[in-house]
Amino acid sequence: MRVTADRDRCVGSGQCAMLSPEVFDQDDDGLVEVLREEPDAALREDVLRAADLCPARSISVHG
Repeated sequence: MRVTADRDRCVGSGQCAMLSPEVFDQDDDGLVEVLREEPDAALREDVLRAADLCPARSISVHG
């Protein structure tokens, strides 16, 4: 699995960082930062949920 985020679309809601803090964080402006582009399979469910609940649809999960 590979995770990417479109920071231009991010609205800074923070759902991703709350749902999967091992993979996502927010910078000083509140925009998404991907901490682990290829997270462990054990984190898959949390990452998919974060992507699904992102109001801006700025998170993509590949594979």
